[in-house]
Amino acid sequence: MNNKPVLGIIGGSGLYEIDGLQNTSWQKFPSAFGEPSDALLCGELNQQKIVFLPRHGRDHQTPPSQINFRANIDILKKAGVTDIISISAVGSLQEKLTPGMFVIVDQFIDRTFAREKSFFGPGLVAHVSMAHPVCNRLGDHLEKATRNCGIEVVRGGTYLVMEGPQFSTLAESNLYRSWNCDVIGMTNMPEAKLAREAEICYATVAMVTDFDCWHPEHDNVSVEAILNVLHANANNGRSMIKNVAPTIHAEPSASNCHCKKSLQNAILTPPEARDEAMIDQLSAVAGRVLKSP
Repeated sequence: MNNKPVLGIIGGSGLYEIDGLQNTSWQKFPSAFGEPSDALLCGELNQQKIVFLPRHGRDHQTPPSQINFRANIDILKKAGVTDIISISAVGSLQEKLTPGMFVIVDQFIDRTFAREKSFFGPGLVAHVSMAHPVCNRLGDHLEKATRNCGIEVVRGGTYLVMEGPQFSTLAESNLYRSWNCDVIGMTNMPEAKLAREAEICYATVAMVTDFDCWHPEHDNVSVEAILNVLHANANNGRSMIKNVAPTIHAEPSASNCHCKKSLQNAILTPPEARDEAMIDQLSAVAGRVLKSP
């Protein structure tokens, strides 16, 4: 069994333009769940195998609600990905989280409603725990890497995931602040839930671009200012990935992370009652627990 980690990166297309990324190739993987956002860019960075997936496609053609999250996670699993770092642009819901800061998220509130949220369903029922929705081990690596890069980072925070594509109303923004949410975006759910079902370690780095509409200075922020922050965030994101890759490669205990056994007691449908077509569909995602003894 190959226990070496394969690092998956989900985020904007500019993140994979990293100095030192070698042996790169775009590879297509079929999925029984439909078309993924794009092909996968596979390569190596400091001896660490890396797989990049542009969440919205290379030309940013897919809006949040139309992202095929199930196909995306399915093909990452088929590509051998063991650990996912999700990088997302977000708005800040807190005065202390200023544009340009990174937040290593540890909780989510899922307010999406138009997306397929599970690989499982009628014929094969499973319930995974989402009490702690991200991998603390990956979070440790990311915190160290961002600090080593001189990036201003906060460890811990709640990410409110809205449906979009429109931004919040002022009333909604104030409501989310009253819930003690820290950042708001449109992309990390059901991504995190599906990664858990696929037994892939998952962590989110939320890159703050601006304050949400609750802030009294929100309307005075120019598009140019936001673009400048986005550019700086992309540069910092690449530096972070370059710094974190060798630490994940060198970690000897990664294969024993509890995230990789999240389906161990999650499937409720007994073997004799399971739908054969669903078993085939889930061959990559849940093959570890569905294979015949």
